[in-house]
Amino acid sequence: MREQTARGLEAARNRTLRLTDLDEVELTTQHSPLMSPLVWDLAHIGQQEDLWLLRGGNAAAQGLLECKIEQLYDAFEHPRASRIDLPLMSPRESRSFIADVRGRVFDGLDRLEDPDPGQLFPYVMVEQHEQQHVETMTATHQLRVGEPLLGQGAPLPPGRVVPADSVLVPAGPFTLGVDGESEPWSLDNERPAHTVDLPAFRIARVPVSNGEWQAFIDAGGYDQPHWWSERGWRHRLDAGLDRPLFWAADGSRRRFGIVEEIPADEPVQHVCFFEAEAYAAWAGARLPTEQEWEKACAWDPVAQRRRRWPWGDSEWTPALANLGGEALRPAPVGAYETGASAYGVEQLIGDVWEWTSSSLEPWPGFETMLYADYSKPFFGGDYKVLRGGSWAVGGASIRPSFRNWDLPIRRQIFTGLRLAWDV
Repeated sequence: MREQTARGLEAARNRTLRLTDLDEVELTTQHSPLMSPLVWDLAHIGQQEDLWLLRGGNAAAQGLLECKIEQLYDAFEHPRASRIDLPLMSPRESRSFIADVRGRVFDGLDRLEDPDPGQLFPYVMVEQHEQQHVETMTATHQLRVGEPLLGQGAPLPPGRVVPADSVLVPAGPFTLGVDGESEPWSLDNERPAHTVDLPAFRIARVPVSNGEWQAFIDAGGYDQPHWWSERGWRHRLDAGLDRPLFWAADGSRRRFGIVEEIPADEPVQHVCFFEAEAYAAWAGARLPTEQEWEKACAWDPVAQRRRRWPWGDSEWTPALANLGGEALRPAPVGAYETGASAYGVEQLIGDVWEWTSSSLEPWPGFETMLYADYSKPFFGGDYKVLRGGSWAVGGASIRPSFRNWDLPIRRQIFTGLRLAWDV
């Protein structure tokens, strides 16, 4: 288990270094007020690793950085838009710092004798944190304007023709959430496991595609307020929304600096919650709740138990889902038939984060984890839950119980949707 933990940390760091192997101008430029300059993320990753693995979470203890420098990387104190104005460490200093921290972390990991999951949890939590910032930095690269830096991306399996239908999830109880015994790397908002009894519902077999979204545009979906919530329509007008982010009116899109034709069979991405909500209304459907989403993803109605993954208990392989960031895009609809859930729902893990209708709230019996501010400050706010991960997610930072959240106006992240219907 120690070796697996070390491999996870190394995999996350390799992704970080690939995304930041750039000249100083690229790293210190703020490509969008929505995101930090990449050099901030680079040093913040090391600062959090220092805090949780070298100081045991004791912020009062002296870290490797001076206090006045360390506070520059406090995500709560400094909003993203203002980080460009901070006296940040240079790229060279940041790289040296994160390498120093990682060397000390591995020394400490080597000293653990026969570590149990409880001892390793802080290490995997730090891996998940870095993987989450890798996805954030990938979104920064997508917002960047200029010549391509990341290439076309790795090849993906072909899609297949999938019926544009839905599957029935019958009424009945299931286990929502997880416990540390079954998912030792789960975070606090995923716990505890508890029984929820849901009415029957139907859920789309696959995510909404680019081609389907184009039909919404062609039908005047962005021009007809009756498909939109009152708040959503105000935002659509204020923000001037008329198509997904990075789409052009000529049928092309910009993807990491490459201008290309929009592939009709890919899951749509870069749409906000309000857009997803309006599309669902236009399609005669709705967004699923996160409880419905998790049941369709992880529950096995025959065995009457949770699966670790939609496809079963075996670990992820590239034949089952599009994860890890190498592809730089979602896979075509129908590419992962063997990754389907017990109900026959496909592409629930990877490709695009899927908006749900649910606001972020704690599960009954919620308790904060080692990092007490990971979830608690965000409960009861204006955050909508996203499920399933995107193609940019990696390592231990995704599972059926994982709960992501963001503001309903956000669409620079790799977000799409899946439809649901009452029965």
